[in-house]
Amino acid sequence: MKISTKGRYGLTIMMELANRFGEGQISLKSIAQRHGLSEHYLEQLVAPLRNAGLVKSIRGAYGGYILSRSPEEITAGDVIRVLEGPISPVEFEEEEDPAKRDLWLRIRDGISEVLDSTTLQDLITFEDKGNNDDSYMFYI
Repeated sequence: MKISTKGRYGLTIMMELANRFGEGQISLKSIAQRHGLSEHYLEQLVAPLRNAGLVKSIRGAYGGYILSRSPEEITAGDVIRVLEGPISPVEFEEEEDPAKRDLWLRIRDGISEVLDSTTLQDLITFEDKGNNDDSYMFYI
């Protein structure tokens, strides 16, 4: 399974909203500018997130979007499933070999477990800590 730009940019939107949770709405234009993305594309992604009840829209001149629940209550799996559909590495329902079918099921379940156990709060906390490969300091 390969996560497309829909899933990746959808998580970007949701992480931006999580960072501002409780502070008011944020416009898609500001998210698009901050990340160098197309505002039009983000508009296409936010509609299914709104329909799924993950975000709320605020209308008006200073409108934008907010999370419908706290960042601790929304998982990466929630976002990915809305934008990408069911999580499955292959179409294994037709797999006749029981060993391969079991492998595909375990892969699917492993991916689901990671996505469903990772909240937006986890993602923004990880990001806030500056966790990347450049953050290690070695002394000799």
